This record gives sequence, C-alpha cells and structure tokens, in this order.
Amino acid sequence: MIRKASSEDIPAIMAVYDKARSFMRSYGNDVQWTGGYPQPEVIEDDIAKGSLYVIDDVAGVFFFAVMDDPTYHEIDGSWSSDRPYGVIHRIASAGSHGVLDKAIDFAFSQIDYLRIDTHEKNIVMNRALSERGFRRCGIIHIADGTPRIAYDRERK
Repeated sequence: MIRKASSEDIPAIMAVYDKARSFMRSYGNDVQWTGGYPQPEVIEDDIAKGSLYVIDDVAGVFFFAVMDDPTYHEIDGSWSSDRPYGVIHRIASAGSHGVLDKAIDFAFSQIDYLRIDTHEKNIVMNRALSERGFRRCGIIHIADGTPRIAYDRERK
C-alpha cells in the first residue's frame, strides 16, 4: 500500500532514512546524504506539498511529483524527451525489498515519463535503475553543485 505521508510519520520516516544512509555507507557511498540529509525540515516541506509517500506502513519512503524540476534544466548529456515528466527523489527503504519497484509503478500510474538521479557512488541504486530499464542520460548538478547521474524512462 502506498499513501501520502503525514506529520505523524516523521519519526518512522527519519528512521528509514537513517537505515538507508547506513546501507549506502556499507557499500562505500560516504558522500551522498551527508549531514543528516534529508533533515526533518525537508521532510516536513515534502509533506506540506503533498509529495512525500510511504510504502507498507513506512517500510519505504519516496518523494514523487509531476513537475518541471529546475535541477534537470541543465544536463551534460540529453534526456529522451522534453515532454512533462514525474520525478522520484529521496527514495529509501527500511530494508524491505521491492520499494523501488512499488515507487516506479506508482509513479507510472500518474504519468508515463519519469526522471530520477543518484550519486555515482550509489552503486546499488545505479544498478537497480539500469535493471529496471532506466536510461543513463548524463550528469546533472544538484543545488549544492555536486554531480549526479541522471536517468529517465518511458512507460512501456
């Protein structure tokens, strides 16, 4: 089950992000989601916008919105399309399998073209996106200037 997150979910959401950070560190990704990111204020803002979702009683969490993401305006590479798209950000699991698949299926139920990005050191996510048919489009830079590998996929 997927539902919009509420402020009551924040402690459980933060625990999911803590586990995800530990998981990334165990695979050598010590540069993504540093400094406690995403902080509670980011989570609260996502909830207020109605764009943060939880999966299976907070076994997973992700941001999803159909939007023109300014982070994706400049890319060293090229997107497959310039049409409207949905974005998935800040996806994390408490250790449950299938969270990414559920988030992708949910997003595709809203729109048929998705964009997502991750750090080059996030080997697990890079592999998972490729295995799920996402195309590596190039490099984008997030707000703090650090690079991310950008992917997109159209619903088949």
